[in-house]
Amino acid sequence: MPDSLEMTTLGGGCFWCVEAVYLELQGVQSAVSGYAGGSVDNPTYYQVCNGTTGHAEVAQITFDPTIIAFEDILYVFWRTHDPTTLNRQGYDVGTQYRSIILYHSEQQRAIAEKSKRDTDASGIWPNPIVTEISPFTTFYKAEDYHQNYYRDNPYQPYCLAIIDPKMTKLRKEFRAKLKDASHR
Repeated sequence: MPDSLEMTTLGGGCFWCVEAVYLELQGVQSAVSGYAGGSVDNPTYYQVCNGTTGHAEVAQITFDPTIIAFEDILYVFWRTHDPTTLNRQGYDVGTQYRSIILYHSEQQRAIAEKSKRDTDASGIWPNPIVTEISPFTTFYKAEDYHQNYYRDNPYQPYCLAIIDPKMTKLRKEFRAKLKDASHR
């Protein structure tokens, strides 16, 4: 990874949702679906879904901080999933769907903690934020069929019911931060 780029790892429910959101943002070079935050090496999707690995479904995001700051990455994060529900996003229930920020540096840790406090204090959510903030250790890329899932399967029922509303909100609230914003 070039020195000019940074990486962060975020979980906010199903990794298809997180990946889809971040792939739309200016300055994001990649968003890869995978697993992190657990204790099992090289977990499979089925192992993670059983909730026995400790891993969360996450997206590992590589971004150019001269185009999009980590603070902005988190601003979008807090507003495109519900960070107040413990181990749950809608119908997706279990520790694998927890809201989590896996920081890659002490600077990211400090920014994430401040962002969480500020967002909690802002009152945009009626309940307290329960997002876990932990050090990044290892990322395991999810199986190939999970990568770019929303882009490749836009008419799949989960995409229509769960991801489309998030993308509509993203495109409305963050229009100026989107790739090809002038064409939307």
